[in-house]
Amino acid sequence: MRIVEVGPRDGLQNESTPIPTDIKLRFIRDLVEAGLTEIEVSSFVSPKWVPQLADAAEVFSELALSPPHPPIHSSPQFSALVPNLKGLERALECGVSRIALFTAASDAFTQKNINMTVAQSLDVFRQVVEAFRGARPDGHVRAYISTAFECPYAGRIEPKATANIARALEDDLAVDEISLGDTIGAAVPSEVEILHEHVALYVPQAKVAWHFHDTRGTAIANVAKALELGYKAFDSSAGGLGGCPYAPGAGGNLATEDLVYFLERSGIGTGISLEKLARASLPALEALGRKPASKAQVATLAG
Repeated sequence: MRIVEVGPRDGLQNESTPIPTDIKLRFIRDLVEAGLTEIEVSSFVSPKWVPQLADAAEVFSELALSPPHPPIHSSPQFSALVPNLKGLERALECGVSRIALFTAASDAFTQKNINMTVAQSLDVFRQVVEAFRGARPDGHVRAYISTAFECPYAGRIEPKATANIARALEDDLAVDEISLGDTIGAAVPSEVEILHEHVALYVPQAKVAWHFHDTRGTAIANVAKALELGYKAFDSSAGGLGGCPYAPGAGGNLATEDLVYFLERSGIGTGISLEKLARASLPALEALGRKPASKAQVATLAG
């Protein structure tokens, strides 16, 4: 089972309250100590657009100078979101060997987020992937498809549309992994199964991860359906931090605590300490003036 922790990047990027770099570093180190092995640390997007992550280079530099100590012998894998060639250049200067790229299943969403159509974003992907492979032949490329089920502007997305983008990422760009995002937390298990049926025509199951949001309380139900279908990779955010700013009332990402509790209680080992995980996001939440909202986190801290 793979859990890709996105809290330090996706969880914080839209927060207007600045989070000091030392708190971000403590957050990441505590996540590693809790047993998380794959963490999306930051983004090399322009600080003008995402000031919260303007310290991406400093974060990676500090992690390289003083690596966290995982409870297991293997080193944690850190990744960064890279929006374009300029961002890639900055990431490579910091020694980043795992990158993530971002597109969506609707033009309306990509226009709002990155001022491109989906087709244009794939053209940028192609340039970034080619440059990255040239610089880091052993590197890892993840691609996000946001609004895989529904878009806040275009409405419901046809499963074929999402599957066609996944096909392009697989056939034309040969990315290592595709993360399917329920960006506004609208999907239910039956829709997960339908999208699976379409995407599975083009992409091996082992290369697909699911990125659920819990806006309407369906994230764990969707995880259960994906598990039933044989998937073993999920994105989540400690403390349920983050979410989509274009989804009114969004409850944020699927909380890593809720995911870990569900998996462990179901007899699926994660190697993650729920007690340490429940405490990992507390300094960031405190800096944001927010109380824990993850049900499993609250219950664990109370115990």
